Amino acid sequence: MIEILTPAEVDRARETGALVADILQAMKSRATVGTNLLDIDQWTKEMIAEAGAESCYVDYAPSFGRGPFGHYICTGVNDAVLHGLPHNYALADGDLLTLDLAVVKNGIAADAAISFLVGESQPAESVAMIEATERALAAGIAAAGPSAKIGDIAYAIGRVLIDAGYQVNTQFGGHGIGSTMHQDPHVPNTGRPGRGFKLRPGLLLALEPWIMADTDELVTDDDGWTLRSATGCRTAHTEHTIAITADGAEILTLPTQK
Repeated sequence: MIEILTPAEVDRARETGALVADILQAMKSRATVGTNLLDIDQWTKEMIAEAGAESCYVDYAPSFGRGPFGHYICTGVNDAVLHGLPHNYALADGDLLTLDLAVVKNGIAADAAISFLVGESQPAESVAMIEATERALAAGIAAAGPSAKIGDIAYAIGRVLIDAGYQVNTQFGGHGIGSTMHQDPHVPNTGRPGRGFKLRPGLLLALEPWIMADTDELVTDDDGWTLRSATGCRTAHTEHTIAITADGAEILTLPTQK
């Protein structure tokens, strides 16, 4: 299903997007050396409840996962790039942490992800990976407009990642979003310009470039959810929810305070 939102629904999406962004920033500030991933999950649960919102994850049970996810935020450390299941792990200095969060409020969902380094250690290769996903996301957003097509976004994202020397996996990518978290159209992280669904004002998309340092192959963790790089290399993932407008693309998942 491809859902086109009304102006009133886009207004509600702005509120949801800001909430997602603010929770992610709050969790980033709390993710210090020694912080347990289960604490991050609990803090996220509390902030969602305080905002009168609902988790998109806790009861989520798609075909690629093992039963309901059962947690409120995805926490991927180092080689874990997607669907990181929170578990009993204390963050160490230099860990590359990805937080991915989707919530629904007033009937509209928003989805975003951030990757960052914990503590004082800043390995150059990890910094470069994170920055590559951020540049790719910016390029995808710049390519999104009411006359563009999904392929234009995919191509813009892919060119940045490939030019930076990374392989691109197309098993998982961006997606439509609206009254539910995952909708059509699929937005791969590489593609051919001029192809696919033509964008329209009122369409919401979650764009999410993600990469692995030296492979494009994923393996599933024993927990049945966490997707890791097949070689054990580090990974990075950045995501925003955007709304297509008459003038271009509006980022909905920006924090209310910087």
